[in-house]
Amino acid sequence: MSLTELTATSRVTVFPLESLTVAYTTQSSDERGLGDIGLVTVVGEHSDGDELWRLARDLGNRTHDGDQARWILTQATRARMVTTYRDLPKATWTAQIRRRCELGGLFANHDVLMTGRIALPDQ
Repeated sequence: MSLTELTATSRVTVFPLESLTVAYTTQSSDERGLGDIGLVTVVGEHSDGDELWRLARDLGNRTHDGDQARWILTQATRARMVTTYRDLPKATWTAQIRRRCELGGLFANHDVLMTGRIALPDQ
């Protein structure tokens, strides 16, 4: 699987999900800045993000990629809404993107989900 590296500064929400530490942020596909790409990544050196897809299958009981992607986004947006987790308003991060899923329609304000691993400041 190909690897794409992204570096940006944006709001990042960091939250626990089972045994993982997960980070959620958004990116925009064009200059409008809509945040239509959801980026949900695992924090840590030894992850590739596939753990998120396994959780969606095992805990979420989802079998298709689109359903698994929606489950992952639901966990991330839920964590951001409750604001009890770590919120980094302007974090500079680098993510190794391993997987991209087109959702086929808007879900949680996203058209695309990207997963992988992320390096955050102070992590």
